Amino acid sequence: MKTKTTIIFIIIVIIAGVVFFIFNGGDNKSLTSKSDFDKFASISLVDYKGNVVSLEDFRGKPLVINSWAVWCPFCRAELTDFAELQKEFGDRLVVIAVDRQEPLAKAKGFTDEIGVTGEMLFLLDPSDNFYQSIAGFSMPETIFVNGAGEIVVHKRGPMELDEMREHTNNIMDSTSSSQVDSNENSL
Repeated sequence: MKTKTTIIFIIIVIIAGVVFFIFNGGDNKSLTSKSDFDKFASISLVDYKGNVVSLEDFRGKPLVINSWAVWCPFCRAELTDFAELQKEFGDRLVVIAVDRQEPLAKAKGFTDEIGVTGEMLFLLDPSDNFYQSIAGFSMPETIFVNGAGEIVVHKRGPMELDEMREHTNNIMDSTSSSQVDSNENSL
């Protein structure tokens, strides 16, 4: 009898977890809040010239930080749109693409090939610390951070340029939004 009760309890927990995931749209709101900037701010990454860059250097600025890799077809497709976004918003925004654990030659080779290397900031993360700090589980993953350091949107999965603009306008307009957009899709 005890075994049967345990099995029923496990099934109920699994069903509850699936229902929660479905109704939550797969978004992980509990892992993202205004304090999340501090979780990744001290991470040191490397730019294409070999310089160490800390995300802390960008505190106080609206940021779009995208986690990508050459092996990810959705990520590859988005990079030209992120470059266009940076061009449109200019100095009012910093767009950063963080490559996950790939060597410089591979990442830069691809960004050179599509002509976006000089259009925005590309950083390498050989230890995958950034992706882990945002509790990444899909590709691509992008966070939109307002000037107050609050993650306004944590987007899991690919986006078109219009959606990028919409989220960017939200972070430009918000100075004190502690809620994460819950209408985002997950892969």
